Amino acid sequence: MTQSPAVRTSGRSGPVRIGERAARTLVSELARINDPKAALLVGATPESAVLAAAIDALLPGDTLTLVPAGSTSSTALREHVTAQGRWVADRVRVVDTLAEAEPAAVVVAGEPLTGTADETRATVEGLAKYLTDGAVLSVATTATPGRTAGAAAELDRQGALYGVGVDLVLRNTPPLRVYRLRHTPADAASAAGLAPAYRPSSVPLTRGMHIDSNGVAAAGIALGLAAVARATRPKSKLWLLPALAAAPVAAFFRDPERDVPEDPSAVVASADGRVLSVQRLHDERFGEGEWLRIAVFLSVLDVHVNRAPVAGKVVDYFVADGGFANAMKPAAEHNVAAYTVLDTAHGTVVVAQRTGLIARRIVQRAPIGALLARGERFGLIRFGSRTDVYLPADAAEPLVGPGDKVVGGSSVIARWR
Repeated sequence: MTQSPAVRTSGRSGPVRIGERAARTLVSELARINDPKAALLVGATPESAVLAAAIDALLPGDTLTLVPAGSTSSTALREHVTAQGRWVADRVRVVDTLAEAEPAAVVVAGEPLTGTADETRATVEGLAKYLTDGAVLSVATTATPGRTAGAAAELDRQGALYGVGVDLVLRNTPPLRVYRLRHTPADAASAAGLAPAYRPSSVPLTRGMHIDSNGVAAAGIALGLAAVARATRPKSKLWLLPALAAAPVAAFFRDPERDVPEDPSAVVASADGRVLSVQRLHDERFGEGEWLRIAVFLSVLDVHVNRAPVAGKVVDYFVADGGFANAMKPAAEHNVAAYTVLDTAHGTVVVAQRTGLIARRIVQRAPIGALLARGERFGLIRFGSRTDVYLPADAAEPLVGPGDKVVGGSSVIARWR
């Protein structure tokens, strides 16, 4: 394959590499599809972390087609694939040029895009020709200002038009931003065949415990303030205040791994906390008919990462203005809230992230068009707050009541009839 001028491994200030964490992010769409699928990796080299991550993501029934990078011969790539053993060799095919490849459900650019805007646009348009209906194109570029000749700006534009997700990978040299682009709509029903996606915003501490990137930043700021205070006033103990605050602040953003029920009829809690109310009501913003709303209060001691209660496609997202009343009080109905609307096989489902007396910041990471698996992380609310799940009242039966304790992504709060 002749290498596109927009796909190269060196930027304006030196080489741009894709490390293990960024590679896993690039192939996250491949890893989360449980059904048999075809994938295409363009710009592969034997030593590529992206190739290793793509092979690790393969399931029985999957196929992966490799197009070698401009500096790599197809012969060397075939020898590398053969050396991986029969299981890999049976599922991975190497072609000499991109023209020989077949359309795929996931297309990955194995090298960062660092060229000009025109070169990047041409590369994306060329790769998009190999996407099947509803397929995702995954590409990366450096996140450091000035390291590209226009690729970053063009991918921001592409993301605004076709983006279904973007991740910042700081633990890379240099940091990378990974874009997932979908040029044709995906069927909402296909979300049922997905596993929760890997996202670098959830930073692993141990196998079972992660911390959201917001917590890493907050703890870093606290430690930074402690260092400044100690340097400027070495005889004072004032530095202990931010230093001691770093651990509880980080703990607030903890993001534990959760076992999501496999029962397709289960609706899981969108957040940790205590059930405030279970009621039937009307809300014309979401459509006609009656809704079953399950409201959960999150104290400052609860995990504040929000998860999708059902599998579905994000079809709308809006923020309603309001106040900041105590989330446990009826007045919280009129607090600032962010509404994520999902299209599902059972009808429309809405998740409301409500602010509280202390909470003033809502994070939502699932753009319109994104597919969410049941139990998948999609955002968080900082400090005490409330999360409501709206279900079609005639289609769902509640399984919890006021006062019940629930665990986000794991506890079953309702079941489809």
